Amino acid sequence: MLIAASTVFIFFLSLVWAGFHANEADWGRPWLNLLDGWIRLFLKYYHRYQYSPVMLPRQGAALLAGNHVSGLDPLLLIAACRRPVRFMIAREEYERFGLRWFFRAGGCIPVERSGKPEKAFRDALTALKKGEVVGIFPEGAIHLSTHPPRHLKRGVAVLAELSGAPVYPVQVSGIAGEGHVILALLKRGHARLRAFPPLNCAALGQSTCLEQLGQLLRAKERVTSDE
Repeated sequence: MLIAASTVFIFFLSLVWAGFHANEADWGRPWLNLLDGWIRLFLKYYHRYQYSPVMLPRQGAALLAGNHVSGLDPLLLIAACRRPVRFMIAREEYERFGLRWFFRAGGCIPVERSGKPEKAFRDALTALKKGEVVGIFPEGAIHLSTHPPRHLKRGVAVLAELSGAPVYPVQVSGIAGEGHVILALLKRGHARLRAFPPLNCAALGQSTCLEQLGQLLRAKERVTSDE
C-alpha cells in the first residue's frame, strides 16, 4: 500500500515538474502556468503539434487572428505564443458546463452573438489599451475549407484601428476532429500552425485589412516531401 502511494506521489510530482518546465507564458498565477505547460505537452505528444512561433512583441497590445476549424484551435494558438492570450468566444461556449471556470480564469471575453456584442467589443478594446493580447476568430464560427467562402467579421479591423494594435494572422490545420468542438480534443491528428508577419490594419484601412487577412487565413499550405 505504501509503495503504491509513493508511486502515485512521485508520478504526480513528475507531472507538476513537467508542466512547469514546459510552461512558456506567464499567466500571473502558478496553477495557470502549470496548466499552460500541460496544454503544450498534450499538444506536442498527443496531437503531434508542429508550429512556427507567433513573434508577438514582448509587451504591448496585439491582436491574434486565426481561422476556426475546431474546438482545439484556441489551445493551438496559446501554445504558439509566449504571452497569455485573452480569447473572444461565443457566450454559449463560455457557459459550457464545467468549463466556465477555465474560460474565466484565462480571461476569455464572452460574445453575445445573437444579442448585443457591444460589451464584448468594449472589453476587448479595454484589454488592448492595457497592452494585452486578444485572440479572435474573424470567421465568427467554425468554418472549414470545404465550406463556401465567408466574409470576415469587421470587429478585428475595427479593434485594430481603434487600438493601433498589430494583427498577427495564424492558420491552423491537420486537426483530425475538424468541424467539432469536443471530438477535436480527443481525436489524435497532426496539428499544425503557420504564423504570418503582422498586419498594420490601422494604416491599411478596414477593407484592405480584412482582404489581406482573409487571404492569409485561407492560404494553401505547401506540403513538403517528408510529410
